[in-house]
Amino acid sequence: MSKSQPVSLPLAEEPVVPCCPPLTAGELSPADAEKVAVMFKALSDPVRVRLFSKIASHPGGEACVCDIADVGVSQPTVSHHLKKLRDAGLLTSQRRGTWVYYRVAPSVVAAMSALLAPRP
Repeated sequence: MSKSQPVSLPLAEEPVVPCCPPLTAGELSPADAEKVAVMFKALSDPVRVRLFSKIASHPGGEACVCDIADVGVSQPTVSHHLKKLRDAGLLTSQRRGTWVYYRVAPSVVAAMSALLAPRP
């Protein structure tokens, strides 16, 4: 298993900054479409959706991998899926001793919501 670099967690919630304009605001640029596709691709697997949900809903907003690993797949598979979520910018992680703690990237849920907002 490869070692990943820990990502520092922010101390304060950052303002909501959607990656792209809402889908209903107009046609996405090729670059924005790529960003959106990466996020949706990361969430296209049921195991990843469960892991993302477990982390997002965990008390305190962060979860130790030891608290979220029970999703019906092996530990190496959980690590693979968590890496995919981190690579897509949906999670941040921080190593503390032997455990890795995950947090939904600041404002990502609100930013995803804004992306999918209906036309005003």
